[in-house]
Amino acid sequence: MTESRDEGVSGGQPAKSGPAVVVPDADRLARARELLAVHPVVDGHNDLPWALRQIGYDLDQRDLATDLSAHQHTDIPRMRAGGLGAQFWSVYVRSDFAGDKAVSATLEQIDVVRRFVDRYPDDLRLALTADDMEAARTEGRIASLMGAEGGHSIDCSLGTLRALYALGVRYMTLTHNDNVPWADSATDEPAVGGLSPFGHEVVREMNRLGMLVDLSHVAPATMRDALRTSAAPVVFSHSSARAVCDHVRNIPDDVLELLPANGGLAMATFVPKFILPEAIDWTLAADANMRTHDLHPLDTSAQGMRVQRAFEAANPRPLATAKTVADHLDHMREVAGIDHLGVGGDYDGVAFTPSDLADVSGYPTLIAELLDRGWSDADLAKLTWRNAVRTLRAAEDVARELRTRRSPSIATIDQLDGAVAG
Repeated sequence: MTESRDEGVSGGQPAKSGPAVVVPDADRLARARELLAVHPVVDGHNDLPWALRQIGYDLDQRDLATDLSAHQHTDIPRMRAGGLGAQFWSVYVRSDFAGDKAVSATLEQIDVVRRFVDRYPDDLRLALTADDMEAARTEGRIASLMGAEGGHSIDCSLGTLRALYALGVRYMTLTHNDNVPWADSATDEPAVGGLSPFGHEVVREMNRLGMLVDLSHVAPATMRDALRTSAAPVVFSHSSARAVCDHVRNIPDDVLELLPANGGLAMATFVPKFILPEAIDWTLAADANMRTHDLHPLDTSAQGMRVQRAFEAANPRPLATAKTVADHLDHMREVAGIDHLGVGGDYDGVAFTPSDLADVSGYPTLIAELLDRGWSDADLAKLTWRNAVRTLRAAEDVARELRTRRSPSIATIDQLDGAVAG
């Protein structure tokens, strides 16, 4: 979840001006769809559960079997059109939720994923393992996995971590936008210098469970600490290359270089602010303009919207495209290698999307762009499907071995961090 506060001025409509979008050659687009029919996309991050929370989780109000493009980025017809084969649904809750509130909200998010998977059994299948993902593909269904977004969802409790795993959560992002007591976020001031002793224990317990350690949103020091501690492959569920766009939410090259030894996976995101330098500058200017009117950057009152729309009319929003995402993937392939790449669109968690990747139907456009750049069929099969399945399977293998020699950790943050936790 990138949230509107990360994205600055909110609003989901495409910009009315900017560079022309190049439509992929019809033959190339057809070829992309053929490839996705065999090796569909595993997307690392989609915030549909949070979008559904905004309507009280009323699945009758938002029938996912119908076209919901007027309301959100995601529905089953567009998932099918996009060649989506597996989705990590984010069971995100806001990082200003604390304690029991964060835990209970996370449980509600898990509940709605299970409810919509049960509601559409011909299209969706709950997946808890790599084998489940492969079975869903064989059946022609979309594997539905879950990822928790932020360590605040476990309220500093390893028992709660285990409970989330038992309910089906297969990755946890260590932080969201704010620090947790045991890990530093990329978008907060450093507090513990990466991972605290308890933070390292969280990583070890995730390894023992078979829950992937997700390093999107975390500070570079946290990334490096987790990579040193983790016995299993890590993931970046929705992060791109900092060398291409210098945003703190992206991955530095020295961290990308560590992925081959770890076996982990970096899933490039589509969030314009994180992948297009001009979009960073535009958002900063838009936020500053709101403040000159004594308004919070996220003010969605009638006055706030008038100010926002006037700014965008005078300052057209820079457009990211599939080419922007491909630039990141090219760089990430050069640094980390093709075996360590995936995609994580962050759909339904952002205000804006690339102009030609507007929703979950857009993956073929990205694949067509990569074909134009000379990516091979084998490379694309790894990017879309094989790497993600391999990474989860490797985490399962590590967990199976660790459980033969390690019992569930009963450590507490007070025991390991002492005064640091206070």
